[in-house]
Amino acid sequence: MSECVFCKIANRLSGSDGEYHFENDQISAFNDINPQAPIHILIVPKRHIPSIVDIVDSDIELLGKMVRVASELAKSHHLNTNGYRLVFNIKKHGGQVVDHIHLHLLGGQQLGKMNNN
Repeated sequence: MSECVFCKIANRLSGSDGEYHFENDQISAFNDINPQAPIHILIVPKRHIPSIVDIVDSDIELLGKMVRVASELAKSHHLNTNGYRLVFNIKKHGGQVVDHIHLHLLGGQQLGKMNNN
């Protein structure tokens, strides 16, 4: 097993702060420890993939499943009416902090505009 913190949390070898919102044999979803919105859930594959730039053709189905999980979680958290944001941060300049691909689901309030400021 990798020393990656998300590998450990996704595979339940280390705790997350709070509940797991979803888990199957490929994906775990849990609260972000530094939430940027009232609802901020990370959708994380159990298999280590450092970044979007590291995906291969065989990972495409997994990415689709991650988006589907995010959609279902948004629905179960009543975000469908007012909307929500899905984000992949990619590498340092894109804001990626943990070198393990993860999809952010953010909502529960009016989210700010994305700009260069």
